[in-house]
Amino acid sequence: MYLGKNRFTITKIVAREILDCRFNPTVQVDVWAGDDVWGRADVPAGRSRGEREAWELRDGDKKVFGGLGVQKAVKNIHEIIAPALIGMDVRDQRNIDLAMIKLDGTPNKKKLGGNATIGVSMAVARAAANACNLP
Repeated sequence: MYLGKNRFTITKIVAREILDCRFNPTVQVDVWAGDDVWGRADVPAGRSRGEREAWELRDGDKKVFGGLGVQKAVKNIHEIIAPALIGMDVRDQRNIDLAMIKLDGTPNKKKLGGNATIGVSMAVARAAANACNLP
């Protein structure tokens, strides 16, 4: 268990493309707090596609997973979201989520992808629980 001064500070965010239970690409995110506390989230893919739902960012390259790849969302996590969140307190879920909403700037997460923001948000929540020794 890490007990140093950075126990609750986000130090690293890593995302990757994985396959879900239906063999569709989805986003997996690891959020690190301190040196050895982390949380992981696999983004669930919803069946519905309403106009008010968060935008699921897909690559669109028909040669790779029939256009369903999520490398754009992964890139947004690494290049836009992670730099903005590193250094924040992993327990500050509200402000972390608000920071991502502000970074995106669209009502349905179309710029960064709802699959990017929800993955980071869920991984942050799990990292915070682990940092606080909660189940």
